Amino acid sequence: MEILHNFSLKNYNTFGIEAKANQFVAVHNVTELRTILEENKSQRKFILGGGSNMLLTKDIVALVIHVDLKGKKIIKENEDFVWVESQAGENWHEFVLWTIDQNFGGLENMSLIPGNVGTTPVQNIGAYGTEIKDTFDSCEAIKIENQEIKTFTKNECHFGYRESIFKNEAKDQYIITSVVFKLTKRHHKINISYGDISGELAKNNITNPSLKEVSNAVIAIRKSKLPDPKELGNSGSFFKNPILLKTDFDKIHQKFPQMKFYDISETEVKVPAGWLIEQAGFKGKRFGDAGIHKNQALVLVNYGNATGKEILDVSKKIQDTIYKSFGIHIEAEVNVI
Repeated sequence: MEILHNFSLKNYNTFGIEAKANQFVAVHNVTELRTILEENKSQRKFILGGGSNMLLTKDIVALVIHVDLKGKKIIKENEDFVWVESQAGENWHEFVLWTIDQNFGGLENMSLIPGNVGTTPVQNIGAYGTEIKDTFDSCEAIKIENQEIKTFTKNECHFGYRESIFKNEAKDQYIITSVVFKLTKRHHKINISYGDISGELAKNNITNPSLKEVSNAVIAIRKSKLPDPKELGNSGSFFKNPILLKTDFDKIHQKFPQMKFYDISETEVKVPAGWLIEQAGFKGKRFGDAGIHKNQALVLVNYGNATGKEILDVSKKIQDTIYKSFGIHIEAEVNVI
């Protein structure tokens, strides 16, 4: 394991931002990871997975540890369910496609989300009516301080909307090394409740979709709305959909009766951030090489040589305008570094 110096991270973040790590090392198994942590105890560390949920606004003055652990296996199964373990460095979309090829159900609605498996519980990623917590069984993580391995159960992860213990109480304390998912082998719970999916299936005259057909529909929708990070730097959805108390939302809704919303509980409402951004006139706008995607207002993009700070400035401009226009604060989903 060679520690590299003054290492470019341009190819290690999906925004394609040019930033340097003053030290960089890739680890390929738990033994290597433990060794690096043990030998560099006093060093500041920065843990890097697929680089899909971060915006680099500066060089990283730390030891950047790229978690590149690979492998997946079935650890147990019964007639109805299978427990599949994936190492943290596996590409998420490729892992989802592999589960579908085995006819294991539960992850199909999250096809084509960028990033690696190890970071999925951190954000409790989700799409089209499903989230990681729906199929998550447990994960193993190494405590950075003493290299002890701990298993986190679903309850211990404190999952919320794009939230987990790893973003809060345990932030910067653990490195996830593997994740176990509990998936269906039969009686799959096909979820096509989101209109986009049912519409895409209807277009293809599919009335009783398979896992693969749901996945293909999701992939088609995402490709029509979201740019490929290999072609246009981006990090998927930049903002969270704001959740408001119904009492607060009702006052705003009176002023803006056309505002879209979804009831998520008896007391809370979710408002699509993309709708707010589009209404504020930002969809497709460009500020130098930083901009907002023409097909999906939630996605900020790097048209070539934007700096992280330039993209961050655009995001702040959007937040300020939304607050002034609607009285709603939208939070970044992307981690700003």
